[in-house]
Amino acid sequence: MNEIIYAGKHLLTFAVTRHAHTNWEFIYCTSGDGSLIFDDLTLPYKEGDVALIPPYTPHTNQSLGGFTNIHVNLTAPALMLKAPTIISDDGNRFILNAFNGAFYQYSGSPGKQTPLLSAYGELIVRHLAAHLDAPKFSGVVREIINSITNNYPDANYELDVYLRTLPFSYDYLRKLFKKELGVTPHKFLMDMRLQTAAESLSSELGDAGNISEIAHMCGFREPLYFSRVFKNKYGVSPSAYQQQAGAAAQTSSESMKIMLP
Repeated sequence: MNEIIYAGKHLLTFAVTRHAHTNWEFIYCTSGDGSLIFDDLTLPYKEGDVALIPPYTPHTNQSLGGFTNIHVNLTAPALMLKAPTIISDDGNRFILNAFNGAFYQYSGSPGKQTPLLSAYGELIVRHLAAHLDAPKFSGVVREIINSITNNYPDANYELDVYLRTLPFSYDYLRKLFKKELGVTPHKFLMDMRLQTAAESLSSELGDAGNISEIAHMCGFREPLYFSRVFKNKYGVSPSAYQQQAGAAAQTSSESMKIMLP
């Protein structure tokens, strides 16, 4: 968790073509300004802003006057975040210092984890988490989130059983959760399991090739069911996803960067 797998810099740049990453991408704008354009969202940014982009989120980067940045890719950052987000560094530029440290550590040992690089990954995520506005979830919704977060790897975890132990009606809880998070509790659970599986398949854990074991570790009892729901979400089977991630890691210096039309 919070492991940096790539760190790089853009010198003065005016446009980055449409692409996505199989891991999280954090972009710190060190000068200039521009806009990150997603399929259904445009986020303007300026010097001192940090863009947080989830895996497999197609985007372009455009600037009239040009920008420079430091960009890092991480596996499984501990952030309660589902959509692309922009946050701003404070006047002390503590986040910038962490990004600079990560870049120089990675440049010294590209592609290799070192104790200091791991520490910078943890530091960056902690800074970003502190700057994100805490979601104003109701108490019972927070309880459901905590239950799912703590139990999603357990294939024997029964979300329905848990929900019916709470002192509210099942339908009320489902509607309240969807109102506050935009998805049902079951969709939240499924997305968490699938995202963890995707990150495992594209990490060292996935190199073992034991897709059935990964499925079980992410809370799926049946490998065939896992393969079906995984393909529905990502468009390819788990084995194909694993192969593509491995090939991309060997051919791309930017953490499995996928160019899109």
